[in-house]
Order: sequence, then structure tokens, then C-alpha cells
Amino acid sequence: MSPRSISARALTGTIYKGHIFWDTEMFILPFFIYTHPECARAMLMYRYHTLPAAREKARQMGYRGALFAWGSTITGEEMTPPAVLAPTGEVIPILSGKFEHHIDAAIAYGVWSYWNATLDDEFLLNAGAEILIEIARLWASRVKWKGSKYHIFNVEGPDEYHEDVNDNTYTNMMAAWNLRRAVEAVNYLREFYPADWLRFQNSTELDSKETSQWVDIADNLYKDIVHSSNLIEQFDGYFDLQDIDVRNYEPRTAALDIILGREKTAASQLVKQADVVMILYLLEDELNKEIIERNFEYYDRRTAHGSSLCPSIYGLVAARLGLIDIAMHYFHKAGQIDLANNMGNASGGVHAAALGGLWQQVVMGFAGIRVSREGISLYPRLPAQWKGLKFSLLWRNIRLYFEIERDRQIKLAAKGEGKFKVGVYGRALKEFMTGQVYAAIWDGNTWCDFVEMD
Repeated sequence: MSPRSISARALTGTIYKGHIFWDTEMFILPFFIYTHPECARAMLMYRYHTLPAAREKARQMGYRGALFAWGSTITGEEMTPPAVLAPTGEVIPILSGKFEHHIDAAIAYGVWSYWNATLDDEFLLNAGAEILIEIARLWASRVKWKGSKYHIFNVEGPDEYHEDVNDNTYTNMMAAWNLRRAVEAVNYLREFYPADWLRFQNSTELDSKETSQWVDIADNLYKDIVHSSNLIEQFDGYFDLQDIDVRNYEPRTAALDIILGREKTAASQLVKQADVVMILYLLEDELNKEIIERNFEYYDRRTAHGSSLCPSIYGLVAARLGLIDIAMHYFHKAGQIDLANNMGNASGGVHAAALGGLWQQVVMGFAGIRVSREGISLYPRLPAQWKGLKFSLLWRNIRLYFEIERDRQIKLAAKGEGKFKVGVYGRALKEFMTGQVYAAIWDGNTWCDFVEMD
């Protein structure tokens, strides 16, 4: 049987016909990585199984490497329709399959996150590294040199209100991140699996000149991180568009792009879903707090939340910033997507990725969990309505149990064998042993370092 993954509505409904999108790796996969890694591995093996179709799509579009289908099914062929017929009879082109190449970034992020959390070298050797390499090749063939930088032209970021744009910052920054992780994977295999590396190098026809090019592209890929006043421009020319504050249209009972119309929406700074704000979450370590705060404030006022994927990411970033009232607003909004049918299409099935985003908002947002190559850090900011929060994560075959008491302490226990590193976010991680219980105390101002409990 061919490997399977989880579609946008899982097995609960027929909308999207069971097709698999970027939702799977970016919103659903993290839950399984840290709770049931065997399932996460199976989901990623589905992408490995569809590599031939991804290579063929890249070839047909004139690129190297692999470009995964925006809407994928069993074979991995592109299932996104070129157009749909509106109730008015208007033919509306669907450009996602042509321009939303950030699907590759999501898959690479999933591969790396799974391997980092499990150190499953067998997966890296036999599937993961090949995916990373083929995605790196896609980006390397996708860029164009102009002026003093590499650029990615004719693309569509997560914000689907703006199609066929140049230098979408999310896409560019994630592409650079992908290229660097591919180089790290290659270097890791070369160092720790030299015999397997020779076989792998021959099968992929990879040489040092190619990986050196990836580093050069990652270092010189255009990204307007600070345009002015610490603002990140979502794509080239975004700030020249008409500025619209979504709050001026509240309350409303219809999607904002429906109220304004497609042309006016595309000519404005309205954002469908987290785009720059996704960067604030995924690439937090590449930015400073002032940039994160400024951009969250700016894009929060311009985002229409026209996707079920959106509220949880805004709530997550708000929680990390300590904007708890805003975070709770989005927590409720995300939780009611199906319960209150606030997208108007719950009859077509549960929004599985929205549920995955909700889990991320709780664990990565309110609990403040961050994951690095070294270990796990956290900085909880719980709502006043919550007395505490309990959850567990699997980290490199060790089960970590977190028990957070708001404004009092974080208790940490671990089951398994070996050592692990955990710490308070913003400080050095400390190495601990399984079988012991540790605690970090709230001193009235901040979380103190973990110490062993008596």
C-alpha cells in the first residue's frame, strides 16, 4: 500500500476531495512529531513517495529539483484546478498550483523538525535528506540574480489575496532557511555516515560546488526585513497598495474580500492569512523583539482572517508577546471555526489543520515552547482564566511532562533513558537526567532557571 497522509478535512468530509496541502506539514504534522512520531514519519514518507511527481512538476515548469503539488493526492500529481465557476457565471482562475511554491518550504520544515525531534537517522538517510536536497535544488533553480541580490519572481505567498508577486518575504526567508538545512543535512551525513554518504552522493549526483551555491543563495537572497520603522514588507510593492484597516469593517457577516470584491482586495494591503506573521513564529530567532512587536501590530490591523489557518497563528504570536487578551480572542476564534461554523462550511468536514494550529497556539504560544538543535526552552504566559496547563512532549525518545501553575512554577519530569536539555527561553539550556523532577519558579517578574526538586 502506498504511504498516506492527512488531508485538509481528514476523513470527516468531502471538501477538497481528500487532497493534501501545505496545511498538513505546517499545521498538523507538529502535533504528531511531539506526541506520536511514528505517525509523523509515515506522513513524511508520503511526501517521499510522491517525489517522482514533484520532480516532474518542476521539470514541466522549467526548474530543477522537486516542486510538490499544491493540491496532492495518492500519486502526488497536481490536482489544483486551473479555474472555478462563480455563482455569477464568472470564470475565476485558480493560481495556487502555479505560484504557491512555499509548499516546498512547508515540507522541508516538516522533514527537518521531525528529524531534529527524533534524531531518526535512518529516515534522514533513506528519505529525509533526499527531500531536502531536491527542494534545495528547486529553490536554486527558481532564483534570479538582479542587482546585488537573488530574487524569486512570480510567486504567491500564504496570503492568497495577492497572486503573482515578486519577492514574497515569507517565501524568500523560508527558501533561505531550506537551503541552509539541506547543507547541514549533507554535512551531517558526510561526517557521521561516510560509507552511506558515498552511496547517497552517487545516487543524487551531488557535489560540493552545488552545496556551495546553496550557501551563496541563502546568504544573498533578497529579503526586506526592515523596510522602515522596523516593518517587513510582505512582498515587493506591498506598501504602495491602498491601506485598509479591517477594524473599520467590523462587525461584518461576510468575508472581507467578498464585501470589497476581488479587484479592490488585490489592490489593497488586506491580508487573507498569516504571511509575515508566519515568519514571526517560524523564524523568530532571526528577528528581534521590536521587529516582531511592530509587525504583529501592523499586520494584525490588515488581516481579514479569510482562512481557518489564520487565527491560531496570530494568537500564538500574541501569546509569545504577552498580549494575552488578543491571544485569547484568537484562541476563541480558532476554537469556534467548526463549533460555531464561523467559516460557513463546516458541513464539508472538520478543519483538521485549524485543530493542529489550535494545539500549537496552546503549546508553542501560551506555554511558550521553542525547539532548537540543542533542546527545548519555554516561557509560559497563561491567561488569567487559566490556573494551569499540563502537557507532555516526546523529545528524542524521552517523554517530557510539563505542569505549569500560572505565576507560580513550572514542574518538569522526564521518563526514558539518558540526558536532555531544557531551559527558560532567552537563557542557556541546562542538561538534566531522566527519573528526576525539576522546577522553575516565578519570582514575580520572570521565570527562574530550572533546579532539581527536593
